[in-house]
Amino acid sequence: METKTRSHGLSDKVSDIILVSLCVLILIIVAYPLYYVLVASVSDPYEVYGGKTFLLPSKFTLEGYAAVFANQNLFRGFGNSVLYTVVGTLFSVVMIYIVAFPLSRKNLPGRKAISIFFIITMYFGGGLIPTYLVVRDTGLLENMWALFLPGGVAVGNVIIVRNFFEHNIPSELMEAAAIDGADDFTTFFRIVVPLSRPIMAVMVVFSMVAFWNDWFTALIYLNKTQYPFPLVLRGILITTEAMKDMWSGMSYADANRMAELVKFAAMIVAAVPMLVIYPFVQKYFEQGFMTGAVKG
Repeated sequence: METKTRSHGLSDKVSDIILVSLCVLILIIVAYPLYYVLVASVSDPYEVYGGKTFLLPSKFTLEGYAAVFANQNLFRGFGNSVLYTVVGTLFSVVMIYIVAFPLSRKNLPGRKAISIFFIITMYFGGGLIPTYLVVRDTGLLENMWALFLPGGVAVGNVIIVRNFFEHNIPSELMEAAAIDGADDFTTFFRIVVPLSRPIMAVMVVFSMVAFWNDWFTALIYLNKTQYPFPLVLRGILITTEAMKDMWSGMSYADANRMAELVKFAAMIVAAVPMLVIYPFVQKYFEQGFMTGAVKG
């Protein structure tokens, strides 16, 4: 019996070692590309392409970051992205809650038909041209609300939040509030919202990532002065010709070197906001996602 126990314990240790090793390997595979870009952003580009910056910077320089924060287009694009992300996230989360809460109430008339209507929109849409015509005819061209209003309700997220409301907020609690004289608005703001902070954190993260990375919608509806950071960055990554006006007084080699530095630095600047914010909501993110998606 003692031998079996020891054998079982040894097996657990081996399993732990294997799992930890796999996790470390996956972490390296996922994190190293970002680390490599970070190292490349503070290294001489010719050293990078020469394979001399595997783990540590070579010929350390911050010229790329200085150019990123000094360039008006990049800085304006970053500011636009922050604005669109904040406004879009607030708008999206509010719309999700407005739709999900009524759908979670079993006494809602036509609840099933409304749910089916929303689900159909996940699989069928009018397409790009009809959507563009609607945006144009409603006067939203070159208006940041064109990024939010056409897709104001993310149906997939609505389903997750609805499931959270149904399975994690006791109906007895809302019934007790109704007996005490609370109407639906009071119940929503005093009970539902405070108890749903975990799933709210999930929706905030989902919306922030979506709006921060969205460049195609802005390309269609906005003008160049309104472009978000990913769209400005896209123009830089596609061709170094976009950088000619910035360094017209430099030689071709120096201008090309600076363009490469800006590419790497801009990628890091674009990734940093999400990397900084995520650790603060990770606890709520994991809890809310599991309780909102697994059940139901």
